Amino acid sequence: MKLKCLIIDDEPIARKVLREFIEDTDFLELIAEAENPVKAISWIHSGTIDIIFLDINMPKMNGVDFIKHLKIDAAIIITTAYSDYAVDAYTLDVLDYLVKPISFERFLKACNKASEVINSKRTSSMADNKNDHFFIKCDNQIERVFYHDLLYAEAMLNYVMLYTHSKKMMVYMTIKSLEEQLPSTLFIKVHKSFIVNMSKVKSIEGNVLDVGTAKITISQNLREKVLNEILKGKIIKR
Repeated sequence: MKLKCLIIDDEPIARKVLREFIEDTDFLELIAEAENPVKAISWIHSGTIDIIFLDINMPKMNGVDFIKHLKIDAAIIITTAYSDYAVDAYTLDVLDYLVKPISFERFLKACNKASEVINSKRTSSMADNKNDHFFIKCDNQIERVFYHDLLYAEAMLNYVMLYTHSKKMMVYMTIKSLEEQLPSTLFIKVHKSFIVNMSKVKSIEGNVLDVGTAKITISQNLREKVLNEILKGKIIKR
């Protein structure tokens, strides 16, 4: 898959050089050009850009201010005639800093670096997506359950009832076995009969959690642990 590129530079000759470099690089594809950052904002918001080749000294908004004031997920490669901004640029998490005139060799080195970083992120994201669910046997069929969709689980003797946003499923297993297999970073046992998705807790009143449409009581002996885990680093104090 080719990496989609955006050029932001007020100099036509500079854009032409970068355009030709991109055309000569088989893993790059030029999507758009802009003569100043303001005209490029819609492309940034589109989320389709992988690499931005960004000049610094431009009208309306310079490149450094552009980076500071806009959330940019793409890899940024600075292309400028001035080396004075290098320190500022790198503090803003710029991938590389190219000083004009730019040689194709130096351009390619920066793009290879960008390719490694972007592909590494994509691989990591794919791995995360594979770990966002589990399968469970229910009513003679195997059901996929996404972690983000599971509100809570309730023990019923040798069965467990799983409650999601859209339905409930009865599964032949113990609550202890389920607890051991669910990620502890997402789920917590709040009572001998209940496991709760911590991100689905809407409110806490005394020992009662508001989860979905249910009110679930926290066991007294688990209260401190449960509250610490749910509120950890997330409560705003006076």
